[in-house]
Amino acid sequence: MKTFMPNEADIKREWLVVDAADKPAGRLAVVIADALRGRDKPIYTPHIDVGAFVVVVNCEKIKLTGNKEDNKIYQDYTGYSSGRSETKAKDIREKNPERIITQAVKGMLPTNRQSRQILKRLKVYVGADHPHVAQQVKELALNF
Repeated sequence: MKTFMPNEADIKREWLVVDAADKPAGRLAVVIADALRGRDKPIYTPHIDVGAFVVVVNCEKIKLTGNKEDNKIYQDYTGYSSGRSETKAKDIREKNPERIITQAVKGMLPTNRQSRQILKRLKVYVGADHPHVAQQVKELALNF
């Protein structure tokens, strides 16, 4: 029996939509990362990108469990000495709520060139509307 290797003709990229309202950030990030990589498909191969596009709506309503709203810290570094800045999760939620989901999903992906390409297919939006209606997005099944 011959081993199947998917090529560009076998890859069918679909568009999936997820409503992040009242979903735990980490559990949602795992499901999104698996869909972006294509791990939910039978033709998944680690070195070939077979994943889908994922649209996340209502990112400002994502749930952080425990005391993460006050205790979780996001760090930025400019590259200069003493150029590190720390921001609490509640401030990130007010200023840039897309970052909570984007950074959680980025942490679930492997650190390589392929993950940087995969992350470009993640679309995160504040509110329930998104501009990808023409792509005939389907609902992503959440099993948690």
